[in-house]
Order: sequence, then structure tokens, then C-alpha cells
Amino acid sequence: MRKLFSALVATTILAGAAQAAEVYPLDRATILTGSPFDFKVEFDKVVKPEDVKITVNGQDYKATLGKEVEFVAEEKNKEKVLGSAVILRGVTLAKAGDYKVEVAAGSETKTITWNVYGTPEQAKAKNVIFLIADGLSVAHRTAARIMSKGMTEGKANGRLNMDDVPPAAFIGTSATDAVATDSANTMSAYMTGHKTAVNAIGVYADRTPASLDDPKVETLAEALRRQTKKSIGIISTAELQDATPAAVVAHTRKRGDKAEINGMLFDVKPDVLLGGGSAYFLPQATAGSKRKDDKDYIAMFKDAGYTLATSKGELATAAGSNTGKILGLFHTGNMDTTLDREFLKKGTVSKFPEQPGLVEMTKVALDNLSKNPEGFFLMVEAANVDKMSHPLDWDRAVIDTIEFDKAIGVAREFAAKNPDTLIIVTGDHTHGVSIIGTVDDEKPGTEMREKVGTYAEAGFPNYEDKDGDGYPDKVDVSRRLFLNANNGPDHYETFRPKLDGPFAPAIQNEKKEYIANEQYKDVPGAVLVSGIIPKSADSGVHAVDDVVLQAEGPGAEGFRGYMEQSDVYKALAEAFALGAKQTN
Repeated sequence: MRKLFSALVATTILAGAAQAAEVYPLDRATILTGSPFDFKVEFDKVVKPEDVKITVNGQDYKATLGKEVEFVAEEKNKEKVLGSAVILRGVTLAKAGDYKVEVAAGSETKTITWNVYGTPEQAKAKNVIFLIADGLSVAHRTAARIMSKGMTEGKANGRLNMDDVPPAAFIGTSATDAVATDSANTMSAYMTGHKTAVNAIGVYADRTPASLDDPKVETLAEALRRQTKKSIGIISTAELQDATPAAVVAHTRKRGDKAEINGMLFDVKPDVLLGGGSAYFLPQATAGSKRKDDKDYIAMFKDAGYTLATSKGELATAAGSNTGKILGLFHTGNMDTTLDREFLKKGTVSKFPEQPGLVEMTKVALDNLSKNPEGFFLMVEAANVDKMSHPLDWDRAVIDTIEFDKAIGVAREFAAKNPDTLIIVTGDHTHGVSIIGTVDDEKPGTEMREKVGTYAEAGFPNYEDKDGDGYPDKVDVSRRLFLNANNGPDHYETFRPKLDGPFAPAIQNEKKEYIANEQYKDVPGAVLVSGIIPKSADSGVHAVDDVVLQAEGPGAEGFRGYMEQSDVYKALAEAFALGAKQTN
């Protein structure tokens, strides 16, 4: 009887509950004064425009938002009618404060609140260097320190550059549609101040199937172009259209819209663009192109005054030019890892032998951007920390972390001479990786798992850096760090560095499921590890753990305690005074 009563109550409540419309920007959105954004209301039913009532702080929304309204009678998804919608493009709010938005149409209602904030009139920093290692986790940092500097009697024998940048905040990385996240929405939150959905960049993810019509929010690069005369630089060891560099400028629900993102890069025209991804700059008739049109973005950038560099040597030459603008394209896709590029000569190094490293690119960018007396914003991404953590290729990920740390050193040297520079060091999300101990080849037997040392049995690894370049002379030492993931597909753990090329832990079978890659089955001592994620996954996945953010320089006090990634944008805006009225 009690169960029947409960069911009747629940049914009555559901029957009487009003449907809720969806409003973008979402509830609790933080919006910079004067920063353009698109306003959208989605109704689950078809409604008449005269039945729609929207107020902002009790007033009709047209008076407050002040834009021409687009009413969509029927939004569709594969011919299915989803409901009606109201859209206003390019809305701005000049006054700081809380804005209560109330929406109603028949039984559909929604009430949300936005927080609109301004910034001090006086900028704190002239320059900002935003250094981000994609997927950077605490284990990457620790392993980089031990591999690079060594350890004796429990104490590190040296410090990384990042060790001397003060830890400032823990950053929450979750998306609007999931607790877990990807690089698109995480970097987008950093660069816009708005959280969004997985795979989305610079937009709120709406219900329509088109990926380029979603409600837009302003990116940091666009805000800088709108309000300042500062220069902008983007560096990445990934494709320049990849999620992290794209988020500085782009707007799309689908991070895979790389040809379109390339056009958005051209629209903003960062003064320095260095990385991979030349395939999306080339017209479709050119070998290696991934475009489906005849646009030649290399020619377009040249016509816009850019000096082109496609190799390490050409980058050095371009650095000495007086154009003020450099386009460096060093790979058709993602650039090779530091381990492959500098030491093993594996991957695609034979095809692209003259790729510069992150340190060289950072030096060139800083030399070029610092010529602007108004200052600059530079984003530097070590992309392969993430791209090698996915396939559980830890040595490559850690060596790229060391290279990232060297780029931090370049940034800190610049800031020492230019104290009006704010430096930020962080990741966009983490990976489920930890250092378990060591693997000691000199232990007796052939079973590699018995050579794993934990607790006192771990001892210390025996990496050496005899040439003093900051990298271990080799990664396949007899006693090495043992990094392991708490997730991944079925795969063979070899307990050894992957010297033949980047690791591919799993391959697809005839059922389209990912199974352990048989290539590693016969490696002496290899152990089959059962995966704990769906069999549709071919690699390890991101963790939901908070990211560590470090900051030093003017404006660093804006990063403290626990912060959402969208809060980081607010601190950047305050450093540059982007919410204040400016005359330039």
C-alpha cells in the first residue's frame, strides 16, 4: 500500500510539473562587461512568439539586451521537430551585477541568474604568457623532475623551472554535460570564461545538429583585438587547429571542424602562429591537404604580411625578419614528440626532420611579440604530454614534460627582464597516472612484474644526464620509473620504454571492439592487463582530478584556492583590464 501511495504521489508531481526551457548562457554564467555573447532560449514545444515572455531583472528582455530578435518557429533534428527558439546575436551588458533572467511560454518556464563583472581600469600586466601542458598531471611533474635531475637519499638533486613558480590554485575541469572532460571545453573555459560541453569550443552547445550555429561567446583573442593593440601568439606541438590552440580564437560545437577553425585563425590573425597542421592550410589539390575546397591559407597569410617558416632553419630566418608576423608550419599533422625528434628519430621524423622544439618556438615568439610596446598574450602548449598519455606511452609523455619545463624557463627568463609579465603554468585536465615505483632489470628471473619495486624495494632509478642537457641520456636504464594508469583498454604491459615508436596499446577486432595489441604479446615478460573502460575505447582516458595552476607576476594574486576553469578567464581579464572602458 505504501509503494502504491508513493507511486501515485510521484505521478501527480510529474503530471503537474512545468517543463523547463533551456537558456544560454546557462545559470551561474560569469560574463565580462562589454563582452559580446549570443542569447538563446530553447522551448521543448512549438510556441507562438506572442506567447513568449522573457524578462531580465523584471524588465522586458528587449529593453535590456537591446538586439534584434530571431524567432525560430521550429528547430529540427533530422526532420524531428524539437520546439521553438528565440535567438539574439552579439548581446553585450555594460553594467556589472547580477542579472535575473525569467522565461515563460505556456507550461515551459526557466529562471536563471548571470553574474556580470567588470575589471579595474588600470591593467596589472602588460604581457601574459599562458603555458599549458595538455593533460598535465602531478605524476608527469614528479617523473620529469626525477628523470631530469635525479634523486639521492629521498631528495631531488635539482629543481625544475616549474618548481619555482608558486602553486596558486586547484582548477575544476568538468564540462557542462559531464563530470569528465576533454581538451576542447576545458581550454575554451580558460579562454572565454564560460563552461561548455565536451567537444565544444567558444560556444554553448545547443540542440541543433549544425556545429557552427551554436550560441557564441567571445574568446580572449577576440577581446584583445576588440579592446587593445596587443599582439597575440599561439604555439603548439599539435595541429594549430587542435582543441587547445583553437580555443584561443574559435567557435564550434565540434572540435573536429578543423578546416573551419583554420578560417577562424585567419579571421583573428594572431601575430605569431607556430605548430603543426599545415594540411588545413593547403588547397585540396595540393598533396597532403585535408581541405575540401581551393582556399590557400598559406598564400592568404603571406598576403596578410606573414613570413612563412616550414623548418627549424626557416624559423630562425623568420625570427630575424621585420614583418612582425610569423606563420610557422612544421608538420602536416601533430608534431613529433621530443623523444622521437631529438633522440630516437622515430615517428615521422624522417619525413619532417627539421621540426623545431617548444623551446625554440617560445624564444622566437617572445622575441617577436615583445617588439610591440602595447604588450602581448602568448599561449604555449605542450600537446604531446596528453597525446602520449592516452596510449600509455609514459616515457614520451614525461620527456615532453621536461621540454615543457624548459619552455617555462625561457618564459621566466623573459619575465625577469620584463617584470610587467604575468606567467601562468597549468594543464587543461589530468590523466589517471601515478608513479608506482621502479622496474629493475637486474632483479633475477624473466617475469617483469616481479622486477617491479614498491616501497623499500623500489630504491631509486639510475637515469643519468652526463651531457647536462636536462634530459636523461637514455630512458631504457636498468632501473627506471614505473608509471601506470588507473584506466585503459586491454593491453600488454611490457614494463619497458617503447623505443620502436609511439605505443599503440589496443587494436580493433572484427567486432569493432578494442583488444590488446598482439604486437607486444611476445615481448619477454609482458603481462596482459584487462581494461576497465568500455571496449569501444582504444586508449586511456582523462581523469576528473583537479588541475594544479601556478602563477607569478602582476595579477598572480587573482589565482587562489579552488577555481572553476571559467574563473581563470576572469583573472586574465582583470590582469589586462578587459572589462574597463579603454580609449584605444
